[in-house]
Amino acid sequence: MSGSPDDERLEELRKKKMQELQEQRGGGGQGSAEQQQAEEAAQQRAEQQKQALLKQHLTDEARQRLNAVQMSKPDFAEQVERQIVALAQSGRIQGRIDDDKMKALLKELQPESKSFNIRRR
Repeated sequence: MSGSPDDERLEELRKKKMQELQEQRGGGGQGSAEQQQAEEAAQQRAEQQKQALLKQHLTDEARQRLNAVQMSKPDFAEQVERQIVALAQSGRIQGRIDDDKMKALLKELQPESKSFNIRRR
């Protein structure tokens, strides 16, 4: 009966592993609340960094234009902001983006309009 202590150790290891997996899934009450707070704090930091980058790389007029787009099309404005942040982080923005460059960027990123030209003869 020398296998009995080994079986007990294996069972203990299995229980520990199951407990760890449950905690990772958020089954551990306190841990999930702390994890949620940490995620919210990380999102706030990321948002602050994004706003700082936008403020650094956009002129006042370009920011006003982006804010106007934000009011009418929030999803599209978010896409534009992500694009500007990506360009800034990769070092592909020389100087600041002015209103004309913002217009060009918005036009470039705007999805194709689905309008039809109907000509009558």
